[in-house]
Amino acid sequence: MENGLSSTGDIKLDQAINQWLQFDKNPQTVALVHGLVKEGAVGELRRCFGSRMEFGTAGLRAAMGPGISCMNDLTIIQTTQGFCKYLEHCFGEGLKERGVVVGFDARAHPPSGGSSKHFASLAAAVFTSRGVPVHLFCDITPTPFVPFTVSHLGLCAGIMVTASHNPKQDNGYKVYWENGAQIVPPHDKGISVAIEANLEPWPESWDTTSHSPLLKDPYQDIHTEYYRTIQQHCHHREINKSSEVKIVHTSVHGVGHTFVQSAFKAFDLRPPYAVEEQKDPDPEFPTVQYPNPEEGEGVLTLSFALAEREGASVVLANDPDADRLAIAEKQKGGQWRVFSGNELGALLGWWVYQCWKQTNPDQSTVKAVYMLASTVSSKILRAIALKEGFHFEETLTGFKWMGNRARELLDQHKIVLFAFEEAIGYMCSSALLNKPPGEVIRAMFDRLRHYGNQDQEAVSYPRQCGGVPITAVRDLTTGYDSNQTDNKAVLPTSTSSQMITFTFSNGGVATMRTSGTEPKIKYYTELCAAPGNSDVKGLQKELDDLVDAIIEDFFQPMKNNLLPKPE
Repeated sequence: MENGLSSTGDIKLDQAINQWLQFDKNPQTVALVHGLVKEGAVGELRRCFGSRMEFGTAGLRAAMGPGISCMNDLTIIQTTQGFCKYLEHCFGEGLKERGVVVGFDARAHPPSGGSSKHFASLAAAVFTSRGVPVHLFCDITPTPFVPFTVSHLGLCAGIMVTASHNPKQDNGYKVYWENGAQIVPPHDKGISVAIEANLEPWPESWDTTSHSPLLKDPYQDIHTEYYRTIQQHCHHREINKSSEVKIVHTSVHGVGHTFVQSAFKAFDLRPPYAVEEQKDPDPEFPTVQYPNPEEGEGVLTLSFALAEREGASVVLANDPDADRLAIAEKQKGGQWRVFSGNELGALLGWWVYQCWKQTNPDQSTVKAVYMLASTVSSKILRAIALKEGFHFEETLTGFKWMGNRARELLDQHKIVLFAFEEAIGYMCSSALLNKPPGEVIRAMFDRLRHYGNQDQEAVSYPRQCGGVPITAVRDLTTGYDSNQTDNKAVLPTSTSSQMITFTFSNGGVATMRTSGTEPKIKYYTELCAAPGNSDVKGLQKELDDLVDAIIEDFFQPMKNNLLPKPE
């Protein structure tokens, strides 16, 4: 490195590093980059500068650290400048009249000087430098507060700085549109283009110390209004007041403790016992390997211990940004049962509908009622809908799709009672709307599209698995659906993610997709029994055998051939 410039032998890499050193004003990330260049750590430099984080419908999510591949002060500024420019294009002067909201969780990364709170302050500085009012929360909030604020105050957009349940080194940048839902195409592409066109920091974008009159703190107002709003969904307050049920709650070192306590108070429930070791925010997440309650018992060990001491029979667990919920119940034999997302979706959906029926004796309005679920979630709400007469709809995976569809229905004067996805995410009120190598993922799914066929031009999906014939295939990556007369999928498709659903002759349904946030390929299976078949054990074995066959036939050969071998 001469005169502060990098020379790694890779022209494109050197250009990215040198531009970074010109733009970055964070002394910690600058020092980290200088150190890597001095050490000649080309591999690490490529990891940090090889490609810019891709802005998608879920916003951004990556490790904190230096470089265009990571979450840091400069990439936050660049992202927000692009987002601001895109909003100016969409709303014109309305952006300066209505403004945006910015919230954050408790994540931090001392080596790079990054934290969710600091990133939020930088994002706010970008907007105020363009004359845009910003409602910047003064303290940590759960993610649902941001979309609620967008809707409650009639804002143009919202930003939540959080990596949700990702590992401690990660952070993220979630974006909400004026309808209170996360963005969907084409906004993601428009924002991405605007980011690339606005990489050089504006002079005022670094200034988080100014006390701009455009900055407002919505914390107290939103805290009051949020709980006032959810109180409308408390249907049995007198029962709550006298309930003897003891409940344990863990926020898994995240933001949830204070807000869950307030929610219990709003519903006149006795406060839950808090898991002391996990009650307060801690960006190190010291008591869990992964701060994700979807992982089940491993995350709930301390909760079960507290429940045993206090005689509690129910455990609730939020993820670190408090927009997911896991529930466990102590069974008669003394064992704890952790409910799956599909089981909770069924229970909550049924409960919400029963409460609606009690308060709406005129059943003629049932045809205006809707419930939603993602394509990989259980279809049990469809069965309830067929019996009760309300509507059930599927959407693509992710609450961005359910939130946007819910808003469309509400604008049509429909009633959206409930939405859920199997990844322990639920919407009980319409008022509150590092990966595996890319080539490995593509190869695994391409094998399913050319099964038993070496000709990569000819599509040939599997015809059976484990001896069970496949009767239908839906591929929402390519847009293929054999159930349609023209073989074209009805649901929206996305070439940036992988998702294939197989329907089997025995009533089984299996969906395989890539995780949007974690190093996983996820699969979801369900078996619908024929009428009159009540052999639960036999059906469970049939489903288990099918799952084993899917793993063995569909994925195991490619996993063995493509994943790196341990040294």
